[in-house]
Formats: sequence, C-alpha cells, structure tokens
Amino acid sequence: MTLAYYAAGAGAFALLFALFTLANVLKKDMGTPKMREISLAVQEGAMAYMNRQYKTLIPFALVIFAALWGVGYVIEVPEGGHLPVGAPSAISFLVGAVCSAIAGYIGMNSTTKSNARTTEAARSQGLAAALDVSFKAGAVMGLSVAGLGLLGVSVLYIIFQSPLVINSFAFGASAIAFFARVGGGIYTKAADVGGDLVGKVEAGIPEDDPRNPATIADNVGDNVGDTAGMGADLFESYAATTIAGMLIGNALFGFAGIIFPLLVGAVGIVAAIIGTFFVRTSENGNPQAALNVGIWVTNILTAIFTWFLTQKIFPADGVAENGIAYGNVSTGIFLAVTAGLIVNVAIGWLTEYYTAAGKKPVMMIAEASKSGPATNVIHGLAVGMESVMFPMLFFAGSIYFSFAMVQSFAPTPEAGVMWSIYGIAMAAMGMLSTAGMVVAMDSFGPVADNAGGIAEMCELPPEVREKTDKLDAVGNTTAAIAKGFAIGSAALTALALFSAYVDGVKHKFGLEEFVVNLTEPMVLVGVFIGGAVPFLVAARTMRAVGEAAFDMVEEVRRQFREIPGIMEYKNKPDYARCVDIATRAAIGKMIFPGLIAVGSPILVGFILGAKALAGFLAGLTVVGVLLALFLANAGGAWDNAKKWIEQGNLGGKGSDPHKAAVIGDTVGDPSKDTSGPAMNPLIKVAGTISLILGPLLTKL
Repeated sequence: MTLAYYAAGAGAFALLFALFTLANVLKKDMGTPKMREISLAVQEGAMAYMNRQYKTLIPFALVIFAALWGVGYVIEVPEGGHLPVGAPSAISFLVGAVCSAIAGYIGMNSTTKSNARTTEAARSQGLAAALDVSFKAGAVMGLSVAGLGLLGVSVLYIIFQSPLVINSFAFGASAIAFFARVGGGIYTKAADVGGDLVGKVEAGIPEDDPRNPATIADNVGDNVGDTAGMGADLFESYAATTIAGMLIGNALFGFAGIIFPLLVGAVGIVAAIIGTFFVRTSENGNPQAALNVGIWVTNILTAIFTWFLTQKIFPADGVAENGIAYGNVSTGIFLAVTAGLIVNVAIGWLTEYYTAAGKKPVMMIAEASKSGPATNVIHGLAVGMESVMFPMLFFAGSIYFSFAMVQSFAPTPEAGVMWSIYGIAMAAMGMLSTAGMVVAMDSFGPVADNAGGIAEMCELPPEVREKTDKLDAVGNTTAAIAKGFAIGSAALTALALFSAYVDGVKHKFGLEEFVVNLTEPMVLVGVFIGGAVPFLVAARTMRAVGEAAFDMVEEVRRQFREIPGIMEYKNKPDYARCVDIATRAAIGKMIFPGLIAVGSPILVGFILGAKALAGFLAGLTVVGVLLALFLANAGGAWDNAKKWIEQGNLGGKGSDPHKAAVIGDTVGDPSKDTSGPAMNPLIKVAGTISLILGPLLTKL
C-alpha cells in the first residue's frame, strides 16, 4: 500500500507545480488599461458560463449520488465482496465530479488571466516570451488534469482498497465531462459561426474586430470549449483508463496489477513536468518545434521510467497472487505501454497531415474554394472520410501488438491467455500517461488566440499581431493533435472498460466465460442500437449550434442595424448580449444529449440484458470513434484552408475563394469543436456506467 502513497504524492506534486507555474504567470504585466479591460471581460464571461453550467449540473449529480447510495441498501452484497453501489461508490462519484469541475476552474482561471499577458509579452519582449507565458498557462491546465486525476484515484483506493468501488470516480468525471464538452462546444461555435457569418462575410470586417458584437463571446468560447471542455474530456479518460487497468490487473495479478497503472501515471507526470522545461524558442525560432521537443522528451522519459517500473513491479522471480510466476512478462507489459506512446506520436502526425496548412489535403480544399462553397464542402467531407482509415489501423495495430506482447512474454501459454488482456489496458495507460503535456499543448492554443484578438481590438502595431498569429497557427495544429489524442485515448479506454465490464459480468453470473457472440440476436440488437446513438448525439449537438448561431446572427445584424456608429467606431457594440445568448444556448441545449448518453446504456442493460449491453458498447465505440475522427479532421482541414487563404493566397481576405472557405469553415466549426469532441465522453460515459451496471444485471 506504500506504493499507492507514492502515486498520490506524484498527483499532489503536479498540483503544487501547477500552482507555482500559475503564480509565475500572474506576475507578468497585463499591458495597457484597454488590454486589461478586454481580458477582464473575457474572464468574467468565461467564469459566468462555468458557474451557470455547474449550477445546472448540481441537481443531476445529486440525483445520481443519492441513487448510488440508496441502491446499496436494496442489493445484497456478496460475502467478502464488493458491489459498485452504496455509500463508498456514491462518495467516489461525487469526488470524481468535483475534481473534474475543479480542474476546469483552475485551467479556465489560468488561460483567461494569461491572454493579455501573452499579448504584452509579444509587444514588449518578443515571440520567445509570448510562447513562454502562453505555454505555462496551458501547462497549469495540463498538470491540474493529470494531478487531480491521479490524486483522486490514489486517495480513494487508499481509503476503500477496492478498484470496483472507486469506478464511480470515473463515472462522476465522465458525466461532468460530457456536459462540459458539449456545452462548451455549443457555446464556442454559436459565437464563432454567428460572428463569422455576419462580421466576415456580410460586413467584411476582420476576425476579432472590436466592431463585431460577437467578438468577446468568441474569445470566451475559445476557453470554455478548448480549455475547460478538453480538460474535462481528458480528465475522465485519465481516470477511466487508470481504474479499468486496476480492475483488470486486480483479477489477473492482484496488488501488482492494481498499483502498476497508478505508478505509470506517476512517472508520466514526472516526465511531463521535466518536459515543460524543454519548451523554449528563440525570437526567430519555430514554436511548433519547441512544443514538439516537449512532447518527445515527455514520451521518451515516460518509456525509460516505465522500463524500470516494470522490472520492479513484475520481477522475473516474482509470483502473482494466483501462484503463477511472472517470468519475463515485465517485458511484454513494457512493450504494451510503449505501444500506447507510439500511437500518441502516430495519431499526432496523421492529424497534422490531414489538417495542417501546406499539406495536400488542406491545399485541395483551398483550391476547391475557387469554384465556390459547394466544392469546398465536398472536398472537406472527402478529406474527413479519408482521414479515418490510417488512425484506425494504428488503433487496431496497437491493440493487437500489446495483446500479443504480453501473451508471448508470459511464462506459460495458459498464463499468456489470461494475462494478455492486461496489455491492452496498459497500452491505453501508456497513451494517457502523457496527458499532462498534451493538455498543456492544447490549452496553450486558446491563450494565443485570445492574445491575437486583444492585439487586434487594442489596435497594437502589426508586428505584435504577427507574433501572436504565429503562436495561434501553432495552436490550431496542437489543438487538432490534441483532438486526435482525445479520440485515440477514448478508443483504447473504451476497450479497457469493455474488458473490465466482461470481467464484472463473469463474476456476477459465476461464468467461466462470458462470450459476446455476434451470431446471437440480442448481441446484434445491442450493436445496432449502440451504433445509432453517436449519430443521434452528433445530430442534436450540430442542430444546437445551428439554432444558437441563428440567434447570434440575428443579434449581430440587429446591433449593426440599430446601434448607430458601430462601423465608424463611434459606439461600442453590446458584447454582453452576445455572451448571454451563447451561454443560454449552451446550458439549455446540452441537457438532451446528456440524457441520451447516461440513459441509453441503462435502458439497454436492464431491458435487454448483459449481452445486449456488451453489443451496445461495441457498436457505440466503433461508430463513435469513426465519427469523431471524421468530424474532427474534416473540421480542422476546413479551418486551415480558410486560414491559408487569409494569409494572402488565392486573393486573400474578401476574395470569392475566401468567402467560400468561410462558408466551409462554418460547417467545419461545429464538426470539429462540438459534435466530434462529444463522441469521446459519450463513449466513456457508456463504458463507466456499464462497469457499474454489469454486476447488478439480473439476466444475460
């Protein structure tokens, strides 16, 4: 149990380092009074949204908390065993929900208080200083996500000493993350699409122009979507993967299998903290290269630390609790973790290829814009569809490789058959172990984007905007890479959760084998229902953005029409009204998709049974991952095609190709920032709920 305290200590250290980094950032100068005013408006809007969102979710969380606690009095607990309900599970759920909210608050505070500081650093010191401020602000979010996740799981395990009980921590994180991801996505895209359609296309004014009433709402949206939303998404992935690995490890190895995922998380945090010191650039340097060095250092150090960790936890002369000698299985487990790290790099590279300006897919979309918005949209759809194939091959390859490595290095064929599933869970754990650095890179993007907006609104010299735009362009790429990382983590996490679910059902029904056979009608019924749910959620979130954007467009048009002197800078627009529209839309329209995510696995499990629920998870996972990749990559490609034209290519801003690209980007925005990201927590909510349901189901 001492080793669990080491894991908890690593989580606490990550939080302390994050707070120290935040204090360092807050010492920086915020610039002119106008810069301070705009930064404060963005911060107030973001925090107001967060407060309203979590107030809306409190009754929902309390109902689940009471249900988990109350069911423990109804269902008989096996002698000497545990069930995933009752007071400990209810407490774990609440802790997971609260930790997810805290991570969002810390990250939101960091990024919204760093935007003007980044602008001032670019103005007074240059590109290197601006990168330093914006990346440190992102690192606060990244290390808070990893630290809170590891600390929460470790402390709950120390208290309750049952991975089955603390699975509710992952459910709490998943439930809150789904609403944060969906609500944040609706908010940011309602403001972005509405502002773009009227500001850029109709009024012909630049992005972030202070005359656009939706500008402040757009800057707020960058934070609530890409900071709080992504942070909550990866927080739940981190927690769910760790707990799934602990559950599988407990069944196969006993304490060694439980503690190993916690310690992998700990070494990943240490590696990420070290990696932050390598993100540096010169005045004329490449910020993308600096961030790449940070992620490579984190990956390499994690691999090195994990090698020594496997030798310690699974020594060749050691014996599992079931009496089987470990043999060389430590090598297989190490290779499984390494497979997850490799998928990290591969998904990032593939995402960059399909979404980065200058690459063939984006150039095809840009060229297609010359003949109008229809061909732009057609080519964007084609890029999104094509981009799905190779990531799925990497996911499949990592699953097979990690499974095969543990099996081949096991001391006996029988042990290999039993232990191989642990390899898949550890591949997922390897991927998530670097979450601290990945979230830091993603959260850096909104800071740079807001910094550019502040430079535009404060009419700073063009060279300041050039520096912030350089960071913003890198931020677009890191955001796309983080989306790929989130999708990949969801895929591997879902498989680990599925394996843990099957194990839980086996124990409930006393089965030697629980086979999910596609020739069984109930399994197929579950597959078809599960496959349809992602499309329903995507449709509802896409429609929510469309409806909210319509309201935003009408409001921006009204202000241009009824407030005289906006275009001549004689009167200020009513920014607060646009912020309120986006907030109300996000809060109101996130509820129904959330009910689908939480309610559908419960209905399938209790009405159709355990095997139908297994089929449901399989269908939901496959379709959800495919849809997430398609939407995220198509949206990213549309966005960067527009930005490439705005750099002066094909006629630049205001040209017909630019207008076509803006239309394509308005289709891509909700795809990549709302509907696509909603798939990740949807998959994991279903998995974590099923883990709770498995031992409670009364029929196969």
